[in-house]
Order: sequence, then structure tokens, then C-alpha cells
Amino acid sequence: MAPAGKQMNGMRGEGGLAADSALASAARLSGRQRSMALAIVATAMVLDLVDMTIINVAVPTLQAQLGASDAEVQWMVAGYSTIFSLLLITGGRLGDILGYRRAFLIGVAGFTLTSLLCGLAQGPGQLVGARLLQGATAAIMLPQVMSLTQIMYPPHERMAALGLFGILGGLAAVLGPVIGGLILSANLFGLGWRPIFLINLPIGIVALVLAARILPAGRSAHRPRLDMIGTLLVMLLLFALIFPLIQGRDYGWPAWGFALMACSLPIALLVIRRSRARMARDGSALIVPDLFQARGFTFGLLTTLLFQTATGGLLFVLTLAMQRGLHFTAAQVGLAHVPYAFGASFAIGLLSRKALPRFGPIIISWGAMLMIAGIAALTGLFNAPQLMTSAPWLLALPLLAMGLGMGLAGGPLPPCTLSEVDVGHAGSASGTLKATQQLGSAIGAAAIGTLFFLIQPGAGMAARDAIHAFTLSAMAVSALLAVVGVAALAIPRQLQIRGDRHAKG
Repeated sequence: MAPAGKQMNGMRGEGGLAADSALASAARLSGRQRSMALAIVATAMVLDLVDMTIINVAVPTLQAQLGASDAEVQWMVAGYSTIFSLLLITGGRLGDILGYRRAFLIGVAGFTLTSLLCGLAQGPGQLVGARLLQGATAAIMLPQVMSLTQIMYPPHERMAALGLFGILGGLAAVLGPVIGGLILSANLFGLGWRPIFLINLPIGIVALVLAARILPAGRSAHRPRLDMIGTLLVMLLLFALIFPLIQGRDYGWPAWGFALMACSLPIALLVIRRSRARMARDGSALIVPDLFQARGFTFGLLTTLLFQTATGGLLFVLTLAMQRGLHFTAAQVGLAHVPYAFGASFAIGLLSRKALPRFGPIIISWGAMLMIAGIAALTGLFNAPQLMTSAPWLLALPLLAMGLGMGLAGGPLPPCTLSEVDVGHAGSASGTLKATQQLGSAIGAAAIGTLFFLIQPGAGMAARDAIHAFTLSAMAVSALLAVVGVAALAIPRQLQIRGDRHAKG
């Protein structure tokens, strides 16, 4: 069913629905074409998720075969995430300006080319540079995934589309290190670590060919232009917030990091002022102020930030606690995360999709409460070391509950946040949402991780200290999730109402 209703009406104020608008183009897609388009953009999402994690298992190989230092390896990993975070909002807005299909093609082509550069790198410096470029192209590619989903599916149908993203996202998070390990072990064609990047080439080429033929053409009917000054200000704002959080712990939380974060407040005020002035002049602000007049978008972003902070911190300290407190090997840690990933994928792909139209955003609160219950049960098991030694499989049930809770809470957040957004600003909204998710994950890993290391600062400390550190960190995460449950109550139930009306009509 083609997008309609309020979104379609919202575009008529720009002089009617232009022939080349993305929404009009998407309306002409058949059901089969929409499904194929969804599969194409989902493939791009998986490529990014796998590339974020696959390099972690290659660190020892990169240091041995490429002579990379600890700092260089750190930049291969963190540099990608940093550049990706800085350019997400700009990448999203480029979709509004150039057209979502065109921006997606540019992003996929760039990602494929930079993957080749990564695979051909002759030294650690070249690989660091290629990874930075890869992160930049991913920032153009990824926001279009959500933008294209917005224009192809009306709000009450998006949960079904996003369910696919949830399933694939959970699988990619688990399988990324597994695929990387298999590729490294196979030493394909004697190329060592290089195939972990070169594997993107055939996938990227196929995605380019299919995307050019199937994805809806056109762009936003608002026809915005790129605001270069606003772009630089937003990049400075995100850099001031995210870079100290990503790098702070490794540098010992230096004073310049806190000074940089303090600078984010005046920069944010400049961004707000610039955005309002640009919108008043020609409607081409990078971040559209009118988006925040929608209650669902504002409270959705706030809830997303809190939720990503909680889950980002939880996953970070959970891995540390399993290794340092329970003495799990890397393989055991990976296997232990399978119930969590399965629960999240199942809840996003099925439970949330069925429950959201019926119950509305309240299921976000239910998911947060289920996560808290799972964390409490997990903490109890961690504090029973003898039981864990004899029956580590008992961890599966609380981890499954945590995953189900994560899916129930995290799955509905994007469609609820974007449900009231005018699709003419889909790129700006999607980029802002993605940047908020990245910021929350960085805050969670930094804040919750710092709490853990304050209690258990070294890998050589006793296992009981690691368990104690995890217990207190889990309490902080649970408190955050409780706030998530309350914040979600402020998200309007409009998505449910819109779906009900459509069903009745």
C-alpha cells in the first residue's frame, strides 16, 4: 500500500506533488518491488554492521602482518565510528537534496570503493585512512535506509518493514566476528586479513545494480539546498560530544576532553540559531527546527538517547564481566550472546510488529521493564560463581529475557519517533535519529564503562572485583532503563490510531 494521508498532504504546500518527488515515485512501486527495495537497503545496513565488528577479531593479525601499533589499530576501529557519527546528519540531508536513491547509490559506491582501498592497503597508515573514508561513505549510505523506508511505507506499516532490520541487525552483530574469524582462519588465496574487506566488493556491486533499477527515484518536494556553514557547525557539535566519549578512557580522561564537551553547549546554541535563520530564509537548514515541534519526534529522540546509553553501556560491561569475572573465552562470550541476539531479533521482527499497532508505544515501557528483570536475574547468577562454573547454560534464560526486552523497547522507537515527520524532511530526520543512536551508544560505553573500571581497573584484578563492578554497573543501567520506561509514556499513541483508522477504512 502506498504512503498516503497526512504525509501526502504535507507536501502540497510546496506547490503540489512534483512529478519527480520521491513519494510519488514510491507510490508507483508494486508490492513485490517494495519488498525487493527493502531487501536492498537492508543489505547495506548489514554491510555497515558487519564492518563495524568484523575488524575486532582481526586486530592480532593486523598487528602481526601489517606491523600496526596499538594506537593505529585503535584508529582503524574508532576512526570509522567517529567519522560515521560526525557525518550522519549531513548524509541524511543529502538524501533530501540529491534524492534518496542517488544518495544511496553514492554511498554504496563509495563504501565498495573504500572497502577495496582497505583490502589493498600496504601499511597501517593507509588502512587507517581508508577506514576513515569508509566511515564517511557509510554515513551517506545508512541514513537513506531509513529515509527510503519512510517514503515507501506509511507509519502503520513501517514496523513490519523494520522487523527485517531487527532480525538482520541481531544476526549481523553476532555473526560479524564469526564471519571474520572464519575468513581469517581460511586465509583465502593466501591474502591473510584482506578478504574481510574485499568480501564487500561483490555484495556492493550487486547492490548498486539492483538499487539503480528498483529503488524509487526523486527527492524531497521541499527541494532544500546544502547549508555548508550549518554542516560545519553540526560536525563540530558532534565531534565535541562524541570524540571525547570514544577516546577519553584510552587517553586517561584528559582535561581537554571535558573542555571539548563543555564547548558543545555554545556550539549547540549556534546550530539552533543558524537552523532557524536558514529555515526562515530558504527552508534549507541541515537540522529542521520544525521537526521538534512534533511531540513524537522530540520524545522519541530523548527516549532513544536514554535507551542507547543504557544498552550501549550494558553490552560493553557484560562482555568484560564474562571474561574477567567468569573467565569465559572469546568464543564462549560469543556463544553466550546468542540468546540475547535471538531474543532481540524475534521481538523486533515479530512481537513488536504485532504489538505496536494494537498497544502503541506503551510496549517500549514493557520492554524496558523486561530488560530490568533479565538484568536482575543475570546479576544474581553472576554472584553465584560456583553455580556458574557447573552450569553456565543458566545464563541463557536471563539473556533471552534481556534480548526480548531490548527488541520490545528498541524495535518500536524508530517508527514511533518518525511517525509524525513530514517525509519531505525524511533525510534530516533519519540522520538526526541515527546520530542520536550513535551518541547514546558512545555515552553508554564511556559512562557505564568508566563506572566499571573505577571499581575494577585492571585485567589482573580478582574475579570477584569484576563481578562487583558489573553488579553496580548493572544497577546504573537498570536505573536508566526505568527512566526509559517513563519517558516512553510521553510518546503519543498516534501511530496506533493512524493504523486503526487505516485498517477500518
